Amino acid sequence: MAENKRNYGAEQIQVLEGLDPVRKRPGMYIGSTGPRGLHHLVYEIVDNSIDEALAGVCDTIKVEIFEDNSVRVEDNGSGIPVEVHPKTGKSTVETVLTVLHAGGKFNSDAYKVSGGLHGVGMSVVNALSEWLKVEVHRDKKVYRQRFERGVPQTDLMVAEKEKSKRTGTIIEFKPDAEIFEEIEFDYGTLQYRFREMAFLNKGIKIGLIDHRNGNNGHNEDHFYYEGGIKEFVEYLNKKKNPIHQKIIYFEGERDNNTVELAIQYTDAYSESIYSFANNINTHEGGTHLSGFKSAITRVFNDYARKHNLIKEKEDNLQGEDIREGMTAILSVKLMEPQFEGQTKTKLGNSEMRGIVESLVNESLNIFLEENPKDAKIIVDKAQRSAKAREAARKARELTRRKNVLDGLALPGKLADCSEKDADKSEIFLVEGDSAGGSAKQGRDRKTQAILPLKGKILNVEKARLDRILNYAEIGTMITAFGCGIGEEFDIAKLRYGKIIIMTDADVDGAHIRTLLLTFFYRYMRPLIDNGNIYIAQPPLYKVKYGKKEDYVYTDRELDRLIIDVIGRDNKYTLQRYKGLGEMNPEQLWETTMDPEKRIMLKVEVEDALEADEIFTTLMGDKVEPRREFIEKNAKYAKHIDV
Repeated sequence: MAENKRNYGAEQIQVLEGLDPVRKRPGMYIGSTGPRGLHHLVYEIVDNSIDEALAGVCDTIKVEIFEDNSVRVEDNGSGIPVEVHPKTGKSTVETVLTVLHAGGKFNSDAYKVSGGLHGVGMSVVNALSEWLKVEVHRDKKVYRQRFERGVPQTDLMVAEKEKSKRTGTIIEFKPDAEIFEEIEFDYGTLQYRFREMAFLNKGIKIGLIDHRNGNNGHNEDHFYYEGGIKEFVEYLNKKKNPIHQKIIYFEGERDNNTVELAIQYTDAYSESIYSFANNINTHEGGTHLSGFKSAITRVFNDYARKHNLIKEKEDNLQGEDIREGMTAILSVKLMEPQFEGQTKTKLGNSEMRGIVESLVNESLNIFLEENPKDAKIIVDKAQRSAKAREAARKARELTRRKNVLDGLALPGKLADCSEKDADKSEIFLVEGDSAGGSAKQGRDRKTQAILPLKGKILNVEKARLDRILNYAEIGTMITAFGCGIGEEFDIAKLRYGKIIIMTDADVDGAHIRTLLLTFFYRYMRPLIDNGNIYIAQPPLYKVKYGKKEDYVYTDRELDRLIIDVIGRDNKYTLQRYKGLGEMNPEQLWETTMDPEKRIMLKVEVEDALEADEIFTTLMGDKVEPRREFIEKNAKYAKHIDV
């Protein structure tokens, strides 16, 4: 046996002390060092203030952003305890800011309900900040301490000449540019998050103030909702058409767990259901959502049969029929939540299924009996959905039979690749036959499939599945992908690891891209969640200067090339690509399709609530919200030659 030359002994074992692990592997604690992780720092500090509010000792939170992108979070809670901690020998303030897993959230006597990172939040923020200052108002005194990259620069000191008439905590910090890719906070991202938190915690005031210049005119917001999630549902439906005015709402408690639910139906064809546990958006659902779905299916079917709305020989309504057009917020608060995975997006507490199911059964029954007119409207909509579902099923079966009889498993217009391993293959959805022809000639035939799309597909925001399945271009995509749609969707059968939208860099191309994204979001959402959807980035210009030529993808990149490389006084020629069809196969491969050189955008949903609102605004029936969106955002648009 060959001698092992590996240098592996005690000296190779690293022991990270204090907050070193956080700075060494920040992604383990905040998810990423990109924009998502950056904003997570603010959420963690605000979560502590929200926990104070849930404990009944805080009702006002103020968040400020300053010119240097430092952030100040102030609340009127109890204030962090200041006495010496018995286990660390340091002040409790310093302990919670420098010791991982130190916090009051582990003690049910201090906090019955809490969110955040289970007590590690404040110390993680401290570790990842260039500097952090804490100010505590407690026992009529003011205490202060300063840290740099998690290391105390001063002891906790009492301001001898200052007396305080209030209680609370102020945390001010500046994210560390050595850790984060960028440290500029996005006002809209924070605005959306704090509005959501104010909805979920009725009666809490959250202020957001941006002191920076150039903040696009958004400099101050104050969120306060006495109606809580009832107002949340109203807010989500303001760009939709509700089919009944009275919101179904109830709040109940069982075994120290509270359940709050608000529902309103619209004439939409998709469902918008959002679940939360201790203010954390459980994107992947969990036991509370399972209990909710089971209960509403049973209650509506029982009610419809009792009142002869479903005849004796008719089948029961299915859950998807009853949820069509539903906008719902389900919020539970429990003492010891168990979240599956580090991202905490799925609630695992088994007892919550039965608790939610029981409370929804009781309360929804009462609502339906007391509001028979609204109940009938909802059941009628569900029955129309059931008929459309059956029509969609027949359309799918007809398509399958046709494929078998014709001997064609795949669409004729699809130029498939030879690779059968989905992880190694990709499909381009190309706008128009001309660009499709170039793409077919320029592609790597082993791994790249091409599917040309003719014109603009159906706006699925305004159509049920049965109509969608009868639309040729959509049917072609479904067949090519191989993973089905709706209740038959199975991502394991997906034939391509990457689905790449490749459209012209003009207004029509943007519209086609939006229609495709709407389809994927509403009817093939797992493709987005799984990271399968991409957007190709073809160049805007080809610049020739001297014996060189460069492809340029943005106006900013063009300006930089002209100023820094070519020089304004030197000659160059500029070709503006108005469509993919203007490029020959070699150019299309070199600029847009070559995996070694191309630029692509990966489609992700960072906030499902915000995404739902944007799709409703841009693609829904109501014109006024769309006009308002365009007027508000027109200043960000750049001129496009068409």
